[in-house]
Amino acid sequence: MNHLPTEAAERERAAFWDGVRVSTQTMPGLFAWGTVTGMAMVQAGLTIWQATLMTLTVYAGSAQLAVLPLIAASVPLGVIVFTGFMVNLRFVIFSAVIGPHFAHLPWYRRLWYGYFNVDVIMAFFPQRYPAHTLGKTAGKVGYFKGLAMPNWTAWQVGTVVGILLASQIPSSWGIGFAGTVALLAITVPLVANRPTLIGVVVASVVSIMSVGLPYRLGLLVAMVLGIAAAVVADRLIAQRTSGTPQDLSDE
Repeated sequence: MNHLPTEAAERERAAFWDGVRVSTQTMPGLFAWGTVTGMAMVQAGLTIWQATLMTLTVYAGSAQLAVLPLIAASVPLGVIVFTGFMVNLRFVIFSAVIGPHFAHLPWYRRLWYGYFNVDVIMAFFPQRYPAHTLGKTAGKVGYFKGLAMPNWTAWQVGTVVGILLASQIPSSWGIGFAGTVALLAITVPLVANRPTLIGVVVASVVSIMSVGLPYRLGLLVAMVLGIAAAVVADRLIAQRTSGTPQDLSDE
């Protein structure tokens, strides 16, 4: 029995490096987006130390960019917190999907991993460990760390670069557009099947139609409806493939 811990450690180590290899395709985009966010924080009036503290504690580019105009306008703190909370509601869904895989861990470790549970993790972790693997734990922590650590590093380094270069790069360079293009380079390869494509189309249409909603709630609505559309499409396609009737409410 003494060899079991060593074998488990080897599986975790192998899964970690698998996660690192997957992360290499998203790190450049996150670095670019982090640079844009770092520049935006300084240009909104934050000091270098305030911007650095914000990126280390918040670690959510969409929320950071959403609240920056409010900070610049000196709106009440409650409105700023509420806006960031609403923009980040998608992380509740991320936790509902990924959290059960780590239910065997102590609460403080789950809390720590929750800090790293961002969009990139949600994009790749369920592909390797779908819902039916909940009872199995081998390699999950290692793979999660392999995804999280390189991308967290790329984001933070990019943000610090943006903070330090904010006064040196003119806005006419269009660096914000470069960040958007970098994010598209991350997103497009993830559209690997029809349910995902349907979800992307629905989310894109809804986000455009709901752009006028306050506190950027259109992003949340688009995300929820996009996920719902992808889930329904996946079940319908599976039903059609199997050739057996299936009540969508059974699950």
